[in-house]
Amino acid sequence: MDKNTLAHTTWECKYHIVFAPKYRRQVIYGQIKQDVDQILSMLCKRKGIEIIEAECCKDHVHMLVRIPPKISVSEFMGYLKGKSSLMIFERQSNFKYRYGNRNFWCRGYYVDTVGKNAKKIQEYIQNQIKEDCEYDQMTLKEYYDPFTGEPVNKSTKK
Repeated sequence: MDKNTLAHTTWECKYHIVFAPKYRRQVIYGQIKQDVDQILSMLCKRKGIEIIEAECCKDHVHMLVRIPPKISVSEFMGYLKGKSSLMIFERQSNFKYRYGNRNFWCRGYYVDTVGKNAKKIQEYIQNQIKEDCEYDQMTLKEYYDPFTGEPVNKSTKK
């Protein structure tokens, strides 16, 4: 097990953090996804926070991070969401019309401490995109009418 040290402290603090864009808009894709990836990793490096695993889905971000005990999680999230919002608006000028006052992220976030489940959470984050795609595929086409239970005919158009 890897341990980190400060002056008189040995620590191992891992957190699973999930946060989303304002109004849960599905905007994190393509060039925006690359920008968000770069911005979040740069801001974490500045604070000395290690990203173990991260995934940007269309409407939320999962991160498994190692935060030193000298930085509180709420302080880190305030820094991360605040600075990244400003940087995203600098790179994506068309967002100022959608998000008026430069608030890209929604107000809250989810955080959970990671103990012995680090591998499971890491696998969950890695498979998040795949699970979302599978769920989307299930909802694309209905083979049976939900009201009658009969097979749906493609040939009948109204």
